[in-house]
Amino acid sequence: MYLKKIEMKGFKSFADNITLEFKNCITSIIGPNGSGKSNIADAIRWVLGEQSLKNLRGSKSQDIIFAGTQFRKALSFAEVTLTLDNSDRSLDVDFDEVSICRRLYRSGESEFYINKSKCRLKDVVNLLLDTGIGKDGYSVIGQGKVEELL
Repeated sequence: MYLKKIEMKGFKSFADNITLEFKNCITSIIGPNGSGKSNIADAIRWVLGEQSLKNLRGSKSQDIIFAGTQFRKALSFAEVTLTLDNSDRSLDVDFDEVSICRRLYRSGESEFYINKSKCRLKDVVNLLLDTGIGKDGYSVIGQGKVEELL
């Protein structure tokens, strides 16, 4: 199993639809300061169920949603979808690909989906149980965490 694709819209600094595709190997995200690397790591943790705004470098749930600029209007929701390649059946479902989506509205309402079917956070957590992937796993190492490990 590996992360095949991440799609974001309205998540933090990503106002437009953005899709990042990955190959089956160790993936790292590099780029200059301020390019959104940490926001990508936050997006992955968030869709996997992270509830602590502090861990997502925010103070209120609206900090997750693109707030707008002097040139762009604020958006009404944020959405992140991870697509996992499950051809090895690491996840206990009979699909070659599994998508996990989380959406947050400015009202505070939050929704989760697995393969486009509405579900609960608990369902996402149970799906990923014993895989090493999750909000607390070392599958996503955020800014400053490598120094903590060393």
